[in-house]
Amino acid sequence: MVNEPPLILYVEDNPHNMLLVQRLLRAEGFRVDGASSAEEAETYLKSHKPNLILMDINLPRIDGYTLTAKFKKLRGLESVPIIALTANALKGDEGKSFAAGCNGYIQKPIDVDTLPELIRGFLENAEA
Repeated sequence: MVNEPPLILYVEDNPHNMLLVQRLLRAEGFRVDGASSAEEAETYLKSHKPNLILMDINLPRIDGYTLTAKFKKLRGLESVPIIALTANALKGDEGKSFAAGCNGYIQKPIDVDTLPELIRGFLENAEA
């Protein structure tokens, strides 16, 4: 069996951000699926197990902190890295992300030159 590239779920309600990250990471060989809401992400996870989840924090109805904490309690997802990918850059936002269960924190706007390497690093740390 051929090894498939890592599968990433990107939870993001802004279609422009979604498209940018998907194009960038797919060009680097990753498989990237998107969910535009907490509900869509929950449905997706019933039938898929990604290798990594990129989580926007400012989602409608259920924020990314709450969703991360919920996902970390789901059987089979405990060890899947969840990375906050957010425009929240106030003092304490990074700490809130880690307190919710995120394994990493990346501020928007993203740096298109470094994002793929950051993702590879999070994936390698998860496998170690």
